[in-house]
Amino acid sequence: MTRVLVAEDDRVARDLLCEILRADNFEVEAVDDGAGAVERAQAGRYDLVVSDVRMERTSGFDVLKAFTERSPGTPVILITAFGDVAGAMEAIQRGAYDYVSKPFNVEELRLTVARALERRRLIAEQKAAPATAPTTKIEDIVGKSAVMLDVYKLVARVAATSATVLVTGESGTGKELVARAIHTHSPRVGDPFVPVNCTALTESLLESELFGHARGAFTGAVSSKRGLFEMADGGTLFLDEIGDMGPKMQAQLLRTLQDGEVRPVGSTESIKVDVRLVCATNRDLEAEVKAGKFREDLYFRINVVTIKLPPLRDRPGDIPILVAHFLAKLGRREGRAPATMSADALQALQAHSWPGNVRELENAIDRAVAVAKDGVILPSDLPPEIGARRRAGSDSGATAPGAEHGIIGDRPTLAELERRYIDLVLGECGGNKKKAAERLGIDRRTLYRALERAGLASEGDADDVDGRDESPGPDQTKSS
Repeated sequence: MTRVLVAEDDRVARDLLCEILRADNFEVEAVDDGAGAVERAQAGRYDLVVSDVRMERTSGFDVLKAFTERSPGTPVILITAFGDVAGAMEAIQRGAYDYVSKPFNVEELRLTVARALERRRLIAEQKAAPATAPTTKIEDIVGKSAVMLDVYKLVARVAATSATVLVTGESGTGKELVARAIHTHSPRVGDPFVPVNCTALTESLLESELFGHARGAFTGAVSSKRGLFEMADGGTLFLDEIGDMGPKMQAQLLRTLQDGEVRPVGSTESIKVDVRLVCATNRDLEAEVKAGKFREDLYFRINVVTIKLPPLRDRPGDIPILVAHFLAKLGRREGRAPATMSADALQALQAHSWPGNVRELENAIDRAVAVAKDGVILPSDLPPEIGARRRAGSDSGATAPGAEHGIIGDRPTLAELERRYIDLVLGECGGNKKKAAERLGIDRRTLYRALERAGLASEGDADDVDGRDESPGPDQTKSS
């Protein structure tokens, strides 16, 4: 049986907490001050602690500190009548699972308790499970799906050549990583890899950046400047989002590729360069050529070898490997052991469509690691849009782990919980609202109003055989 320690110096509040928890079949032990709770802080003794913050002699923060040090696996929920943002921040920063203000809502308290115990269970399972190492060696480009294996093979084949490469794919698929891999595995690895984003610069600035400029070429050009083509001499120049390049720059780039030399802005002399060009785009350049937005001759120049990167939604089997990669990467960055991903959280990640692809996944993992407790990532630690998608999947028929207990990790609103609970009780009572109201502990007028709020109101109830609604009409006086 789940053991819960309650620390509360107000007898009425203490008795109410014990009654609520025992009604949920928990074994409850209560103490009337913080000192008694601190004395009982011992690993494995309790599954949960619920403590008031302001108590005589010893505060709830002292109780929290004692359990954090002696029983770090035991979640602590703090309760106080002085609810404010500063208090909540302090409680969470000190390691409390959650912070509840008085007077507390009974169902909200029950939900908080259930979530805390669910987190404890998942963390215990995660720690007990044998550690599994990623099946693929951690590289900058990660994945073992068939489409990614084709990408690896093509990168390996073209890297040793000087062929111009066009990398295509949606934003966030890792086009620059492929360009860097080509450079790293090429004979040019000892020379510079120079990336430039064509979208980030205006056409005039891009011209100056790529080709350089002579002193006095324009206002503010107080000295000459080497262009990125010169800086990449002997190495690789990566032009990201080349599809956004304007007509003038397209013409100048074509001439550079044909002649193998650049002319700085404002100069009359050309400079020979030996540069391997890798371009990337998220546009359909063939369609752009047909629409007259991209030069056909330039397209043929840069499209010697095409490497197409698949969107993440087309390779969901790579998500666990990518997750392991990002967790290890973040662990190295923070100088600590990598966080671990619970099975429920991983399932939520695999169900997401990832419009932002691998970049979006990395950001989601970064966010989850920042907010997770105890080094274990749960569904509630993931970005809200991932939880929202999972919630929609649950409503369409799939039952999320723990949903039968009202614990589904996506933190539904109280209104949604009320709707689900009323719907459940009505179903158990065969639609009889009188019985449902009795089971819920409310009168039928209150139940009718709740049904209207939840959009569950219907006509012809099993208990209203004469068709009359007992809820008060506009001219009726509500009895006391």
